Amino acid sequence: MTLFLQGDCLDILPTFTRECVNFVLTDPPYLARYVDRSGRSIIGDDNDAWIKPAFAEIYRVLARDSYCVSFYGWPHADRFIEAWRAAGFRIVGHLVFPKRYASNSGHLEYAHECAYLLAKGNPRSQHLISDVLPWEYSGNKYHPTEKPLAALRPIVEAFSAPGDWVLDPFAGSGSTLLAARQCGRDYIGIELDSVYYEKATKRLRY
Repeated sequence: MTLFLQGDCLDILPTFTRECVNFVLTDPPYLARYVDRSGRSIIGDDNDAWIKPAFAEIYRVLARDSYCVSFYGWPHADRFIEAWRAAGFRIVGHLVFPKRYASNSGHLEYAHECAYLLAKGNPRSQHLISDVLPWEYSGNKYHPTEKPLAALRPIVEAFSAPGDWVLDPFAGSGSTLLAARQCGRDYIGIELDSVYYEKATKRLRY
């Protein structure tokens, strides 16, 4: 079963029943005011007002003894960590994805992505995976910060079981949803931007 909704997760998640999903894998805005070479941007990337209420709802709808994996913007890690802890999550791991290219540069060449593994209650993973995972360039065809399926599938397989409901409330290009489907999981996705929602919807049809 699948469900993909267009709208604000702050409006949609409160309509869900408590503890109705088994795993959350999400890539929220990084608070980076990012604009790619073609001028594409991300709604909500310019403020942090949504972080605490969004993760409070994510925690509420996540089943007990379950995991959430969230990518994040490392320059604002403190804001994300504060929101996760305020929601009730425990930080139980950190994932790093080395890139063979630099996506940006400043004081350093920025050549990795990162995500935190968060726990509600006392879950146990389906099987252990490394906290350093390979990364392939997605091409960003559907979204300016599109995550590669090859990086997401091992995460879905490790922290959920076949038939589980996987939630991504910041679905973007739909990569989490597609990875969940390929791993035999059901999914729920929410995307605020109507343009990316339409692109993801078309992508999920194939």
